[in-house]
Amino acid sequence: MSQFRPDPAFEAGSVAAAEWPLCHVRLQDDARFPWLILIPRVEGAVELADLSAEQRAALMEETVRAGALVQRLGPVEKLNVGAIGNVTSQLHVHVVGRRRDDGLWPDPVWGRGPAVPYDPAERARLLEKIGGAR
Repeated sequence: MSQFRPDPAFEAGSVAAAEWPLCHVRLQDDARFPWLILIPRVEGAVELADLSAEQRAALMEETVRAGALVQRLGPVEKLNVGAIGNVTSQLHVHVVGRRRDDGLWPDPVWGRGPAVPYDPAERARLLEKIGGAR
């Protein structure tokens, strides 16, 4: 896992937030939704099948952890979790907090409207919260 690098495409819309046992964690820079991206630090992983059974179990636990954290980052009624990878094939999991008044409900968030970047102070507050979360 020492050669891990997130795909450069992640830099355009998200910021590094934390390092968990398996995953590099990023905050999606879109204030419309509390949204984390988990990227397993496994070189060459594109599909879940590219992870060992132990890594898949760890990814599931970290996804649940991310969901609990997303619920603390903003008002959330429903979690959307997906490993889509059509734009960036590197294996990653989106954990997005949704609510009925979020402007896109009930449609998916992917590719819908321009992102609304966080105010720098709010981004810093969220990154501190994510980095200190257990």
